[in-house]
Parts: sequence; structure tokens; C-alpha cells
Amino acid sequence: MKYCKAYYFFLMIFCFSCGSLIKNTKNTPEREFRGVWIASVVNIDWPKSGKDSIKKQQNDFIEILEFYRKLHFNAVIVQIRTAGDALYPSKLAPWSRFLTGKEGVPPRPYYDPLTWMISESHQRGFEFHAWLNPYRATFDLDTSILDQTHDYHLHPEWMIKYGKKYYYNPGLPGVQQHLVSVINEVVKNYDIDAIHFDDYFYPYKIKDEVFDDQLSYQQYAKSDQSIEDWRRENVNTLIRSIHTNIKARKPWVQFGISPFGVWRNKSVDPAGSDTEAGQTTYDDLYADPLTWMQKGWIDYLAPQVYWSLNHPKASYKKLVRWWNENNNSTNIYIGNGAYKVRNNPDRAWNKKKQLSKQIKLARKADNISGNIFFSAKSLLHQHNDITAQLSKNIYQQPSLPPSHVKEKRIDIAPKFSSRKVYKDSVTLFFKNDTTTTLRAVIVYHSKNNMSIFPPKIINEHIVITVPISMTTNKKPITITYLDIYRRESTPYQFNTMLIRNTEANE
Repeated sequence: MKYCKAYYFFLMIFCFSCGSLIKNTKNTPEREFRGVWIASVVNIDWPKSGKDSIKKQQNDFIEILEFYRKLHFNAVIVQIRTAGDALYPSKLAPWSRFLTGKEGVPPRPYYDPLTWMISESHQRGFEFHAWLNPYRATFDLDTSILDQTHDYHLHPEWMIKYGKKYYYNPGLPGVQQHLVSVINEVVKNYDIDAIHFDDYFYPYKIKDEVFDDQLSYQQYAKSDQSIEDWRRENVNTLIRSIHTNIKARKPWVQFGISPFGVWRNKSVDPAGSDTEAGQTTYDDLYADPLTWMQKGWIDYLAPQVYWSLNHPKASYKKLVRWWNENNNSTNIYIGNGAYKVRNNPDRAWNKKKQLSKQIKLARKADNISGNIFFSAKSLLHQHNDITAQLSKNIYQQPSLPPSHVKEKRIDIAPKFSSRKVYKDSVTLFFKNDTTTTLRAVIVYHSKNNMSIFPPKIINEHIVITVPISMTTNKKPITITYLDIYRRESTPYQFNTMLIRNTEANE
């Protein structure tokens, strides 16, 4: 099982390439994040129902992967914790009812869905980002459906009722420690590529309701600290602690956050964007992504810019420009509201080229490195004209996701040993004489085109198997390694004449 697990992980991590050999073209950046959110809460994307059989759930997940693989996406952001629950075996939360139909009940027959999803994603060349909602404790007020192991029952002192949900109180040290433990459990047990948070920190404000954290504010705030600054410090403390713990355990695992798309309005703060958002991430959700970037607490930021290009209150054009100008040495990917396509009062979303124009605009920004679509079902087997346009004009070639490390190269190179030629494939053997942990092999087989292969480790060799068709042209193919930190090796050129002049072994 260890061998199989590593095999799948190698395939996916290849997509993390830094400094690749891919040529820049008008429509294919050298590296570009192409992600899609797969939401589990209330069965938005997957599973479609907690009552579905495991086989159907798995087929539905693969259907999503295959659809976006054909569009040359390279990352999936999968929700594995929706509201104090888990879509994986956890000692800190009950099984999610969105997975099994009833909270606290494991899959039957038993298996680990997260291990399975990671493997299936890696096989198809996707990064797997584990998406968790830290502060949302319940999705509604019906606590009778909660398992006795839910924190609502175990730690009622942690809960704050607000609107039609319960939330963890971010101001309690016990809550902060618990949430760090939740993240540590996932990072320790799974071959994920990133931990991902979305925009739910302190809840969006509800008119005439008060988030009742006054007692904890009086107990834990500094004497001269406003409640607003105290709340932001609580969030900052959690973000810093999670980043520190991830990097201490697995430095190659990224930490990314997708905040609400407007930091502050310019009318409130001259440094803010030229927008008129009703709520903002800094003033209403008490989250400060600019500080997270400045302090180096995150590896990427994905602001949710879910408006149309020229929306009067919050223009996509203006917000992309603002985030581009306020980048602080952090990868920024723009979150796109694909769910609004032909499904929104803003008539701009009825236009065929709205999404394509948004992506092109983001590509022109020097400090924007990709896009993420919300959510998976938004384009799945619908809006075929838009999907075809994305395939033909935007994502017609594969692209490697950006790296979050400064070093772009490693001083090693593939060392060819031998090959075995079969009817439809060629197995290449390279000497495994490096102490660096490898994650993938990249094969560049034509200009601006490459393929991803998982390396097997057999005895003292690194082994990949490529289609025979890849070696039939007269030009050599170029091969590089990617290590655990997504750094790319010195290239090796393989002479395809070695293949053509060799009879097949079978």
C-alpha cells in the first residue's frame, strides 16, 4: 500500500513545477494556477447526496476530475470539513452527514474517502488542497442532528449562536488550540498539497444581531485594545499558528486562504479599493489578508472576486488591479464566480465571453498567477459553448502551477541507465543516485507541450513509462525531475533514436 500511495502522489506533485521549460505563448503562461472548488456542504458539488452508495459517490467525484482534467485544470480544492465535522476519519470531529447521510456514521463498507480522493486526484495530475471551514460549527440551529462527539456537545462553552448557525468563538485560546490540532491531524495523516481556508472567519454581519463575544473580549483583550482590533488579532493568531505548525511538520505543504474579494472600500480607507461593497473582509469579517502576506504566514491568497468585469459596486477589473498592486511576494490567484454564469440578475453574466475575458485580464496582471472557479458544478456538462471557448482559447495547453519557494532549480539531473521497449510504450530507467525526494518526472515532447509522469522507485532506479507515440518524432525529448519542494532539475535530453532502433521486447 505504501508503494501505491507514493506512486499516485508523485504524479500529482509534478504539477508543482518551478521554472519549467515550457515556452510562454499568448494563451499558455509558463505557470498558472487553474483550480476549482469542490464544495461538500449541503451537497453543493460532491457528494450529490449523503444517501448515495459509495460507488456512485466515487463515480461522481471521478466525473468532476475528468471534466476539469480535459480542460487542463491542475488543482482541486476539496471541502473536507464543513461545520465541525469531517469527511475523513478524525479523532476531533464526527463523520459528516453530507457524506454518509447521518452525522457520526462512517461510510459502509468502511473506507477513507480522503485517502481515496487524494489518490484519484494525483493520478490525474491535480494538486489536492484540503479545504476546511474553521469557525463554522453548525449549518443551522437543528442541534438534534449533531452527533454526541460534535463540539457543540463536548464544548458548549466554545459556541456562539449568531443568526441561524452556531460558531466557534475565535477569541477563546481553547478554540484556537483545537483548530490548530484539527489542521495538524490532516497534515500529519494525508499527502495533501495544501491546507485551504475560505472567507468564513468572523461571520458576515446580520442586521440588528450581535455576535456575543463580549465576555471573552473583556477577559482576553489588552486594556487599550478595541474589540475590532482584538477580533483581528484572534484571526491573525490562528493563521500564524497554523502556518507555523504546517511548516514544522511538512514544509512543502502550502497554506492558502480565499478571503472575501474586497479588503476595504476606498471611502473608509484611502488604501482600499474603489468599490462600494456592503461588507468587507477587514471591517466586517475581521480578517486582514494584507498582514498575512506581509508577515509571510500564507503561501497563496485567492480573493473571491465574484463580480462581473464592470460591476458598478465592485468591478472585477478594479479589484484585480487592486490585488495586483497590493501583492506582497505571495502567489495570488483570483477566485471567479462561475456559479453566476447565466444565473444572476447581473446581465453581464449572460455573455459568452465574460469568464474568458476575466481570465485574460488576470493574466495581464504581473502579480496574479492564476484563477479558481467556484464551484465545480457550475460548468459541469452545461454551458457547453463557454466550456468549448475555455478549451480552445484559454486552456488549450497544460500549464504548471506556480511554486511557493524561491529556489527554482536543483543541482541534479536525470542519469539514463536503460530502457525497455514494448508494443505501445517505453519504460525508461534512470539511476536513483540523488538524496533529494522526487515527486514527479516531466517529459517535454514538443514545443510548449509536456506530460506528467509518476516515477516508480524500483531497486536503485527511477522508472517511468511513456507512450511509444511520444518517441516517434526525430527530435529528442527533454526530461526533468521535480523534487519535494517543486524545484525542477537540470534537463536531460533523451535521443529517441534509441527507441526507434530497438525492437520491442514484447
